[in-house]
Amino acid sequence: MNRRNVLQLLPAAAVALPAAAAPKVDSSAGFRLGVATYSMRGFPRPQTIEMLKTLDVDTVSLKEFHAKIKGDPAEWTQARKDLEAAGITVVSVGNITLTVDDDAEIEHNFKYAQALGATGMVMAPNLQTLPRIEKFVKKYNIKAMIHNHGPEDKNFPTPKSVYDAVKNMDPRMGLCIDIGHTVRTGASVLESIEMAGKRLHDFHIKDLKDLSDKGSQCEVGDGAIPIAAIFKLLKKVKYTGNANLEYEINLKNPLPGMVKSFAYMRGVLAGMQS
Repeated sequence: MNRRNVLQLLPAAAVALPAAAAPKVDSSAGFRLGVATYSMRGFPRPQTIEMLKTLDVDTVSLKEFHAKIKGDPAEWTQARKDLEAAGITVVSVGNITLTVDDDAEIEHNFKYAQALGATGMVMAPNLQTLPRIEKFVKKYNIKAMIHNHGPEDKNFPTPKSVYDAVKNMDPRMGLCIDIGHTVRTGASVLESIEMAGKRLHDFHIKDLKDLSDKGSQCEVGDGAIPIAAIFKLLKKVKYTGNANLEYEINLKNPLPGMVKSFAYMRGVLAGMQS
């Protein structure tokens, strides 16, 4: 499959996209732009890889739609090979629900992350499973990136709720701040970044037109979330992880909106260098 093939398989709106969206962002900001492949959950792995090439990204947080957690471990190896052959590195996996307080269940997910070469796991645990997760974080040296899921999340709605739960644990027990879910709770993303400090291990980027409405998600830059201020602060605090676009709308044709989102984010980063 080449890029032209995958665009032919996508809806007509995507065919008009340029062959290359934009030059790959450099590392001058200290952090990398990547993709949470949940954004491409409607597409199998080969098409997803071609879409990632169009976006010109080289790091992803891999969702199990593209390598099944409960599948054959040989498939995990193959998924990693497929991605690496395309110049794409899996830096994290997830989001993975870890609410079963059982060694075998939790370790299986760490083996999955290890096989894919991930250095972190985006996860949705509960307070009960945190000590067991910490044990496997130490064993596998894979970071716990605990994802806040907004007002509906009874375990970890805000970044602060995550931080309060892990602040006295191993430093690899940390946060994946989702900015869309954060603003819906009324919490400040900027204050959350400052609070998280070195425990900020991953970052999900999206935008909302209405900061209280989950259904108002839009292309990054078209909403009300202060993306430029967030990026400037990430640089200031010397965040070195990924800022992954998690584009949850337009399931059947996400590529145009993702291209637009990356163009805006890369523009913000370019402006920070001038």
